[in-house]
Amino acid sequence: MCLAVPAKVLERGEFTAKVESLGNILEVGIMLTPDVEVGQYVYVHSGQAIQVVDATAAQESLALWKELTTNAGDS
Repeated sequence: MCLAVPAKVLERGEFTAKVESLGNILEVGIMLTPDVEVGQYVYVHSGQAIQVVDATAAQESLALWKELTTNAGDS
């Protein structure tokens, strides 16, 4: 199973982009999403932006990730 985390594109270069996800700033490859623009959201897996995703879906997914990471130590 693969998990991808949504991230907002802050800056982009030719082959990489700086993204923010859950308070973390990362540099990711954008070879699979060459048309991505600053302000858009992407799913990131293994250091690569693998898909551009609309903002609503990204926000919903981020809310779930926050819930999972907040409650991870409760069991």
